[in-house]
Amino acid sequence: MAVPDRLLAWRDRLVSSPGFQRFAARFPLTRPVAERQSRAVFDLCAGFVYSQVLAAVVELGILPRLAERPHDTAELAAATKLGPPAMERLLRAAQALGLVSPRQGGRHGLGMKGAALLGNPGAMRMIEHHRILYRDLADPVALLRGEHSGTGLGAFWPYAAGEREETGGTVSAYSALMADSLSLVVEDVLDAFPFARHRRMLDIGGGTGRFAIAVTQRVPGLAAGVLDLPGVIAETRDRLAAEPQSARLSAVAGDAIAGPIPGEADLVTLIRVLHDHDDPEAMAILRNIRAALPPGGTLLIAEPMAGIRGAEAMADAYFGFYLLAMGSGRARRPQEIRQMLEQAGFHDIRLLHTRRPLLTSAIEARVPAARHFAQLIVRLD
Repeated sequence: MAVPDRLLAWRDRLVSSPGFQRFAARFPLTRPVAERQSRAVFDLCAGFVYSQVLAAVVELGILPRLAERPHDTAELAAATKLGPPAMERLLRAAQALGLVSPRQGGRHGLGMKGAALLGNPGAMRMIEHHRILYRDLADPVALLRGEHSGTGLGAFWPYAAGEREETGGTVSAYSALMADSLSLVVEDVLDAFPFARHRRMLDIGGGTGRFAIAVTQRVPGLAAGVLDLPGVIAETRDRLAAEPQSARLSAVAGDAIAGPIPGEADLVTLIRVLHDHDDPEAMAILRNIRAALPPGGTLLIAEPMAGIRGAEAMADAYFGFYLLAMGSGRARRPQEIRQMLEQAGFHDIRLLHTRRPLLTSAIEARVPAARHFAQLIVRLD
């Protein structure tokens, strides 16, 4: 049941009152709540500084060094060409954030968060990539008003601006980032969906084939194709040809928005693709997939989604502004994706369970089988 606006207004006036805040900080029953809220508000204010500490730690290669063995401040300073006072400042900040932990003899080792990051190369690549995003967000109000003539992310992801024929170093850069960062979600998607019930998959927007390779490694009986823009697909073919299961892998140049999409697959996947596109382009992709799939065929969508418990900040804050800076797309709620799928002609739409919805959620949808069409015709008659 919705809380009445007048009750929420009373709560807001109470919480924003300096007198109540002083009382809550002193009273034993409310003090823990007040302290948690104070820390959370401060983290919002200091979040950019925290992210820059993280960026410096990653850029200087501190985590791999500490993974080999603990180092003291002087060693790290010499290895990274920082002065000892500057390195000490960075290490103290990194320790406060859980990236580094103190060890015996004044040395430093990995903290729990540092160890977790080091085991996730995709996250490390995204941290390095974020310097482009941070430049675009230097004036967030101007970005919201559309006053930027161009953004760094818009140049990095040229297809977001409607450039369908990318060539050169830009393709390699964003294809490599897509492949590396995809490692964050591949295992979760593989565990969420029964790929073995299909004979041939087509991964749309699959870049250099990272997801197709992972699926065919997991499911020996499955063949997989990758469809991407012409500027990407040449590199994809080389990458797929180097795999032991290359006989079950293929790549085709195409445009999922303009269509048509090849119709040999009984499973089409959109892994972190739909949210990159505005609604008209997203609907065009879904309709083209619907036209390509046979009766009973399946579409699998996996990407961060809005309105998922535990993933609110990732979808609406992080991706909300990332995609704004990129110049295209938005994080959608499962209900919105369901409506789009229904408009495109899909049915049997269901949200799948994923282990880490913070990273990705998944939706399965099917094309009505031939028997289903026959039953509808009988009913209409």
